Amino acid sequence: MQPFEMPSTSMENTLLPGDHFFVSRWPTEIRRGDVVAFRSPEEDRLFVVKRVVAIPGDKLHLRDGVLYLNDVRQDEPYVRHKLSDFNPYRDNFPAMPASESNGVSDQRWARSIPQYVQGDDLILPPNSYFGMGDSRDISYDSRYYGFFPRENVVGKLTFIYWSFNTPPEAYERSLEDRDRLAFVAHIIIHFFDETRWSRTFKVVK
Repeated sequence: MQPFEMPSTSMENTLLPGDHFFVSRWPTEIRRGDVVAFRSPEEDRLFVVKRVVAIPGDKLHLRDGVLYLNDVRQDEPYVRHKLSDFNPYRDNFPAMPASESNGVSDQRWARSIPQYVQGDDLILPPNSYFGMGDSRDISYDSRYYGFFPRENVVGKLTFIYWSFNTPPEAYERSLEDRDRLAFVAHIIIHFFDETRWSRTFKVVK
């Protein structure tokens, strides 16, 4: 087991900023719907948490923000849509070309997408997984940086062992040396009134 902390809103409401959880490193099969931690394909030292929506051999596309997997519209009750705008690249992936203007900073991924597209679908090659955040409108995920290989997967999330009300901006400030002590002091002072007790030992699924 390895502890992690959720710093962003990309997995709401499955995970909230300030959720602390354990990841099981026990080797196991990765299935569709699993919430996993993995090393980012863009930055090896960065750990990312997303839901696996497609596995090797699957074909997928999004239409108007709805996921279609192997030609079947998916029922995803955990998905949240926070924005009311329509983004052609984000919501109709992979129909629109990938570019920096669409939020794709990794040009290797932008150039490689066409080789995996057949018709309307993106086809997953061997040893490749596609992850997306449950907060689908704001999640920076495989749509923007591509597949991640099995060897990048740290493990599956198990349960939340502690949850503290931590806005993302507070987490970002805590990474700065000058704000770290203030952040720790805030946790000590507000441990009881800002701990989300109802999320303690909640299983992640």
